[in-house]
Amino acid sequence: MTVTKAHTPKASEPMVNGFDPSRVDQLAPRARQQVGDRERLLGPGYRLFYDDPVEIVRGAGTLLYDADGNDYLDVYNNVTSVGHCHPYVVEAVHRQLSTLNTNTRYIQQSILNYSEQFLGTMPAEIGHVMFTCTGSEANDLAMRVARYYTGRQGVIVTAGAYHGLTADVSSFSPSLGVGVPLGPHVRTISAPDRLRHGGDGAVAEVMRREIRDAISDLERHGFGVAAFIADTIFSSDGIYADPAGFLQPVVDEVHAAGGLFIADEVQPGFGRTGKHWWGFQRHDVIPDIVTTGKPMGNGIPIAAAAFRPDLLVDFGRNIRYFNTFGGNSVSIAAAQAVLDVIDDEGLIANADHVGDYVKSEIATLAKDYDQIAEVRGAGLFVGVDVVTDRESNTPDGEATLRVVNHMRRRRVLISASGPRGSVLKIRPPLPFSIGDADRMLENLAVVLAEELH
Repeated sequence: MTVTKAHTPKASEPMVNGFDPSRVDQLAPRARQQVGDRERLLGPGYRLFYDDPVEIVRGAGTLLYDADGNDYLDVYNNVTSVGHCHPYVVEAVHRQLSTLNTNTRYIQQSILNYSEQFLGTMPAEIGHVMFTCTGSEANDLAMRVARYYTGRQGVIVTAGAYHGLTADVSSFSPSLGVGVPLGPHVRTISAPDRLRHGGDGAVAEVMRREIRDAISDLERHGFGVAAFIADTIFSSDGIYADPAGFLQPVVDEVHAAGGLFIADEVQPGFGRTGKHWWGFQRHDVIPDIVTTGKPMGNGIPIAAAAFRPDLLVDFGRNIRYFNTFGGNSVSIAAAQAVLDVIDDEGLIANADHVGDYVKSEIATLAKDYDQIAEVRGAGLFVGVDVVTDRESNTPDGEATLRVVNHMRRRRVLISASGPRGSVLKIRPPLPFSIGDADRMLENLAVVLAEELH
C-alpha cells in the first residue's frame, strides 16, 4: 500500500501528451501566433495536445476538420460520445433552446422523463439522481453525501486516478501530479495491473490486501473510510478491465469498514465498454453512488450523481443543495437525445463488436514488437501497454509519445494514459465503424514499424 500524505510540491509534472510551450518557435506562423495569444489571453494554466497542436474548426461523426479542410480521424474523444455534431442531438438542443431554458426550481416534465429512463439503465438499488454541470461537480457532491452519511472523512483511490478539478476532488486525484498534493485523508492503492501483479488470479487479492491496509491506516489516523471511488475502467491508471469481477472483494472490504463505493462512470459509462450501459456492470457489482459527466450531453455540459435513496434521506432534509445550471432544460434535452441515439443506433452493441475487432487486430500487430507488453480494454476503450522490453515490462512513455505524435501527423488522433504516459489510449466516439478502425489500424501499423523498430 502507498500511504500518501499532504506535501509541498517541488514542481509540476507535464501533462501526458501535452504541448511543450518552450517549443512554440518550432510551430508554423499561424499556430505560433495562436499559441501566443492563448498564453496572453487565457494564461498558463491551459494545455494543448500534441507536439504540433491541431486547430479544429468543424466536426462530423468520427471526423474532425482543420482550417485547411483536412480531416482527422478522432480515436480519442469520448465527450461527443454519439459522434461530433450528431444531427438528432443538434436538433434537440436547438428546439429546446428556441423554447425554454431554465432551472430545476420549476416543474418540467422533460427532466422527469429523462431521470426515469436514466435510472432505468441502473440496478434497482439506485433510485435518485441529482444533476450537475460537470463530472468534477458530480464527484464533489457524491463525496459530500458519502461523508455526511458515514460520518467519516477518509477516501481511497488508485495511485493514478483522476476524478476532477474542484478543490476537494483534486485532493483525491493523484494523476494531477506533484503540483496538486493529495489530502491527509487520502490513501492510494495500486491499479489492477495483472501484467505486473502476477496474472488474473492475483489482481483481486492484491487489491483486497492493499485496501485493507489503507482502511487500517485511515482508521489509525482518525479519518475512518467514507468512500472508495474508482473509475471502473481505470482509464488514467492505464486502462484495466480484466479479469471481470475483481472489484467485488474490494467493495466488500469497504462496506465492512462502514464506507461506500462510488463508481465514477464519466469515462466508462454510457455503453463505452460494450455489452452494458455502465463499467461497473462488467464486474457484477452494485455501487452505492454512481457519477457521470462528459459523454452525457454529447458536449453540452451536464453531469449527474445517482444514489441509493437511503443515502439522501437526512442529507436532503438537512442540507440545502441547488445547482443553478445542473439539469437545465437545454442540457436535459441534449442528454435525452444521447440516450435515444445510443438505443436507436445500437451503439452499445457497436462498441462491443468494433472494440473486439480493434483489440484483436492490435494484438496481432503487437506480436511483432517486444515493446508492446499487452493490449487490453473493453468495448471502445483499448489500451496498448508500451514497454522497453517484455522481460522487464518497464513502462516506456517516450516511445508511446512518439507513436501518439506520429499518428497525429498522419491525421489520426489518439492519446496516452498511465502514470508514465506509457499506454496508448484508444477511445473513439461510439459510432466508430469497422472502416474507421481499418483506417486507424493501417496507420498504426506504419507508425509502429517506424517508431518501435
